[in-house]
Amino acid sequence: MENLMTKSIGEIVAENYRTAQIFKNHKIDFCCKGNRSIVEVAEKNKLDANLLLQEIETVQHQTNDNNIDFKTWPLDLLADYIEKKHHRYVEAQIPILNQYLAKLCRVHGERHSELLEITAHFNKSAGELAMHMKKEELIVFPAVRKMLHSKHLGNPLAQQNFGTIQNPIQMMMQEHENEGDRFRLIAELSDNYTPPADACNTYRVTFSLLQEFEEDLHKHIHLENNILFPKAIELEKVLND
Repeated sequence: MENLMTKSIGEIVAENYRTAQIFKNHKIDFCCKGNRSIVEVAEKNKLDANLLLQEIETVQHQTNDNNIDFKTWPLDLLADYIEKKHHRYVEAQIPILNQYLAKLCRVHGERHSELLEITAHFNKSAGELAMHMKKEELIVFPAVRKMLHSKHLGNPLAQQNFGTIQNPIQMMMQEHENEGDRFRLIAELSDNYTPPADACNTYRVTFSLLQEFEEDLHKHIHLENNILFPKAIELEKVLND
C-alpha cells in the first residue's frame, strides 16, 4: 500500500490499466491530471484514501484461470462458468469501451482516422455478440442441461425443436469465426494495440482494454469450440444410441 502512495495515479494506471475504471467510477481524471497522488485525488473528491487504495489493490491482485483444467468439468458447470464469467464480462466491458472509443474519436479522430474504423468494427461486434450470447443462453446451454438431466435420470432424449444439437452449435461456431475475423481487423488497425507516440493515458487504457477484450473472447471461444460443443455433440450421440 505504501508503494501506491508514492506513485501518481497516471503511473498506477500505466502499470495496470484495469485500475483506470476505478478512477473513472470516482470521476477522477487519470489522463490529463495523472500527475496527482492518491492522497491528492482523495482529498479533492472527498473520498477515503484508504478505501480507494483497497479498491486498487483488489484489482491488482485479481487472479487468472490459466491453470484450470476445464476438460474435467461437468458440462453444466462449464456452461454456467462461461455465462457468469465470459458473457457477463462482455456485457460489462462493452459500455465502458464504447465511452472510451467515442472520446478517442472526438479528441484524436482527426489525426488518427483508424480510430473511426476501430470504433465501427467494435460497435458491430458489440451488437453481434449481444445477440450471440442470448442465443447460447436461451438455446444451446439449456439444451446441454436437458441432455445431462436425461442422462442422470436414464430417460430417452426428448426431441428438440432445432433437431440435433449440432445445428445451433454450427451456427455458434460460424459466429465465433466472424468475431475472430473482426478482432483481427481491429488488431491490425491498432498495430496490435500499440498506442501512437502522441497517445494520452486514455488512449493507452483504451487499447489495453481492447486487447484484454480480444484475449477474453479467445478464451471464451476456446471453451466452447474445443470443450463444451464437442462434448455436447458426443453426449447427444450417447443418449441417442
